[in-house]
Amino acid sequence: MRASHQIQKILAGLFLTAVTFSAMAEEKFKVCADPLNPPYSTKNQDGFENKIAELFAKELGQTLEYTWFPQRLGFVRNTLKAPLKDTDMESEEYKCDVIMGVPAEYDLTLTTSPYYHSTYVLLIAKGRGWDDIKDPAQLAELSLERQEALKIAMFDRGPGTAWLQKNGLLDQGIPYQSMSGDDKHNVAMQILEDLQARKIDMVILWGPMAGYVVSESPKNSIAMIPMQSTPGMKFDFSMAMGVRYGDKARQEMLNKLIAAKADQIQAIIKSYNVPLLPIPEQVKHEDDD
Repeated sequence: MRASHQIQKILAGLFLTAVTFSAMAEEKFKVCADPLNPPYSTKNQDGFENKIAELFAKELGQTLEYTWFPQRLGFVRNTLKAPLKDTDMESEEYKCDVIMGVPAEYDLTLTTSPYYHSTYVLLIAKGRGWDDIKDPAQLAELSLERQEALKIAMFDRGPGTAWLQKNGLLDQGIPYQSMSGDDKHNVAMQILEDLQARKIDMVILWGPMAGYVVSESPKNSIAMIPMQSTPGMKFDFSMAMGVRYGDKARQEMLNKLIAAKADQIQAIIKSYNVPLLPIPEQVKHEDDD
């Protein structure tokens, strides 16, 4: 398996020069991104998706350009699929060409090969009476008195809420919206603020957002416990990049960059305290045939 991975990287490197040359016809690497979505992207370009986009643009010899739009309902329609100019004729140029982070099985875009795989984790603020919790399953086994004292964030959807329901802990959940519409906080920022304010003591949170909370908290003040996927309840997922359906040339170019720069990509993401798992073998999409 390791030898196969090395061969793949060598072949990607051999092809990269040709891909880079063909990409030079385009002067810009145009990214669709949320201006306030740490740790993924920010207008200051200090998120890990910003850093990977910067790496790719540099490799291609292109200028990095952003179209900013809040990543909620209508994001793809207003960015990736939005013509650059409002005309009656169909435009071949769009506001932006790449979404740096989408689920590997995303159905609104054509997706690249996955470039990282993460998991939901249970974050627990230390020093508040929960330091004995080393496994999420322990929460379901607590005495009634301790369960009633739980202050755990609960989102309107997601595997964390399904897990709380399965373990009879919904009544202890403090409700949050997955997409709040708040123009000053994204979910990770709000969770960080509320953990620090002691409104909540713990949360089941997607790995990259959990990494942000840990990074912005005092050192060793937050315990991070990975959630384990089980049949019927999945916590770990692969992430890819998204391009427009039919844009197979760009998909291929990005796939080669992902393969050639895999080590640098992983190093960038790890620096944000994101819990990473090995990328599993993927079943090829029909669009990749």
